[in-house]
Amino acid sequence: MKRQKRNRLERANAQGFKAGVAGRSKDLCPYQESDIRSEWLGGWREAMEARNDGYFIR
Repeated sequence: MKRQKRNRLERANAQGFKAGVAGRSKDLCPYQESDIRSEWLGGWREAMEARNDGYFIR
């Protein structure tokens, strides 16, 4: 049975979250398409909020 790939938007959000946790700049978003870029930035923002709240060690 084939494994189904995750939705592109879910992947973009997860990648943005990982970038935010790592402290990378939002300017490094690899997506140009507006809906996917928006999803990546949403994940990045969530991670930055979590970092600011002290959930991740800097």
